[in-house]
Amino acid sequence: MKHGKKYMDSAKAVDSTKQYDAAEALDLVCKNAKAKFDETIEAHIRLGVDSRHADQQVRGAVVLPNGTGKNVRVCVFCKEDKYDAAKEAGAEFVGGMDLVDKIMKENWMDFDVVVASPDMMGLVGRLGKVLGPRGLMPNPKAGTVTPDVAKAVTEAKAGKIEYRLDKTNIIHCPIGKASFGSAKLDENFSTLMEAVVKAKPAAAKGTYIKSCTVTSTMGVGVPVSTAKFGV
Repeated sequence: MKHGKKYMDSAKAVDSTKQYDAAEALDLVCKNAKAKFDETIEAHIRLGVDSRHADQQVRGAVVLPNGTGKNVRVCVFCKEDKYDAAKEAGAEFVGGMDLVDKIMKENWMDFDVVVASPDMMGLVGRLGKVLGPRGLMPNPKAGTVTPDVAKAVTEAKAGKIEYRLDKTNIIHCPIGKASFGSAKLDENFSTLMEAVVKAKPAAAKGTYIKSCTVTSTMGVGVPVSTAKFGV
């Protein structure tokens, strides 16, 4: 893959053999985010677990103290007695079978987070093949299947993100925008890392966090030391 001049200049500023302190790494990432838009900053965490085993799954959700910088559109499936509460909390779309039909028949997907009350999961389950591959299927571990849909909407709007392993045992998560600056990004990064450490499965053996890299949308990955998190 051929990289542009900006990328190559950024690559020269990063020592790929060094593990940077998180604040220093995020400062570097922000300085190297030279695109014409406000780049998203992401953390990529490689874990020493095997996601093929049910007892080594790592999944959960956490509210970032400084949000993600993204306007999150929330779709809520609940009974009519909770419609008003969900809308007051900021949900853009609230409904039941009408929304299921819209998604199934029109391939409508104008939302970023799906929240459902437990009594609606029989209905929402029909959308598994559509929502599942996009990572949008509501899940109790992520707090998106809950009787308190209003609270779930509020948290999603405040910057709640879901973390989970991919098939290569890596967690990929947005932690904010380049415009946040390194201090706010460091707070978000630490919050995410602490949540991942707390979620360590009892069955995990050896080194839990193998490596961690932070990067911007168009930028170079910067290796981060995770020693301060004690794993």
